[in-house]
Amino acid sequence: MRGSPLFLCLFSVSCWVNLMPTAGDKIFHFGACRVSMSMTEIRAGFTAIKANIQSRDPIRTLSILSHPHSLHKVKSSDRCCITHQLFTFYVDKVFKHCRTEDSFVNRKISSIANSFLSVRRKLGQCRENNNCVCGEESTEKFKQILANYEGLNVTSAAMKSLGELDILLDWMEKSH
Repeated sequence: MRGSPLFLCLFSVSCWVNLMPTAGDKIFHFGACRVSMSMTEIRAGFTAIKANIQSRDPIRTLSILSHPHSLHKVKSSDRCCITHQLFTFYVDKVFKHCRTEDSFVNRKISSIANSFLSVRRKLGQCRENNNCVCGEESTEKFKQILANYEGLNVTSAAMKSLGELDILLDWMEKSH
């Protein structure tokens, strides 16, 4: 029984460390949900490939995420819901169709996708625990984003959406 207090102490410390955000992580508030994520890591990955991805966008007159269907006017209470929808959208639709001949770009896309997958999981758990429900306005905004996306061929839509990732990241940081 001598080792039990030491084990309990080590176990407590390891649990505490796992709950703390890692260096570089920020806590984001999306309605009732608080999510830790490394925005610096995501932005650095995106910045490294942004010019390459945006140069592949054949239709520069259309935007999937921006005005007039802007995210900036989403109500605070709807942020958890629409953020989860957008992360699901990027994980399920966008990242799956963003492959290039450049292995560096593909690794960066994969890294960003893994970060999004982790955040989506956290948001999903929070939504379930807090019974977050999408309001009509955010539902309409998300439907318009999907319509914009589905109006293009899959590869073009995915590259365009990835090229607009900074719109989503800016919105998240301003909502923060």
